Amino acid sequence: SKLTNLGHLEMTWRSRVRFPPLLVRILHKSRLRYYGKPEKKMDMPYQAYFEVADGSGMMSMVLWNSLCPEWYHTMKVGSVLLLEKYAIKTSFPFKTHPAPGDSQMKRFATIEISLNGRDPPTEISIIPEDMVKPEWGLPEVKYRFITRSELEDLPNNHSCDVIGLVTFVGRAERARKREQSEDFWLYRWAHAIDGTSDQPFILELFATSQPDVFERIHPMTYLVCTQMRVIRNLTENPSRTIYLTTSNESQIFITGRWHKGQPYSKDDKVKNFIQWTKSQSESDQIKKTVIGGYYPFPRPPESFLKY
Repeated sequence: SKLTNLGHLEMTWRSRVRFPPLLVRILHKSRLRYYGKPEKKMDMPYQAYFEVADGSGMMSMVLWNSLCPEWYHTMKVGSVLLLEKYAIKTSFPFKTHPAPGDSQMKRFATIEISLNGRDPPTEISIIPEDMVKPEWGLPEVKYRFITRSELEDLPNNHSCDVIGLVTFVGRAERARKREQSEDFWLYRWAHAIDGTSDQPFILELFATSQPDVFERIHPMTYLVCTQMRVIRNLTENPSRTIYLTTSNESQIFITGRWHKGQPYSKDDKVKNFIQWTKSQSESDQIKKTVIGGYYPFPRPPESFLKY
């Protein structure tokens, strides 16, 4: 009876110092960001964004500093949270926004929920899924899965989710974040097939905040990648150079304990993919798989004259 909702918060936040408890579901989760600098002495300079929603709409939620190592890995997409003693701040204008699975959902973009370990220390409770009641009106997590045959028609920078059987995974490579920088992005290339096309998904997978998954991607695993972005090299033949890359909100899941209990297991395209894999011969697929090696992509032209 004492709960508030996101829509009411947006209307009343300026006139309050303390806010009633809030019940929300996590729809999206960003990678963990480290913002420490040598000249600034902070114990745990970490930050992570989440997109949370209730029956009134969707809003950003920021997890700060010491709460990150404590809560980041237990706050999963689909988790229901009860929040108390949180703060409300005006939104940071330059953050990325994931593409919502439900395009009709209202987004409250002017403010964000701030969760801190002090001033005041936020109280966070994760509600088990079997205790979540329908009358709370919390939205379900929705996805935007595409098949490989649908990829050809999608525009550059389109956001989507994919599932496929891994047929190739390259070695981990590094790229500088900026010129002359000592910071690097870690990434690897992978191919995954879903039976809808002769061509695989070509995936550029950057190491997100899931090192346990990133290191275990190997041929013959079922790979799910969410919030991927379509990259088309329009200067070349578009159909040959189309690939998908991870975004700030991408999550990666592979065969094993990682798929268990994930909301995407109810998606129709995921179910269709599982049915397709049951019709395949494992020994035939294994013969087509490759692991490791250098993978130049996009491919260079066949001759020097074309450079």
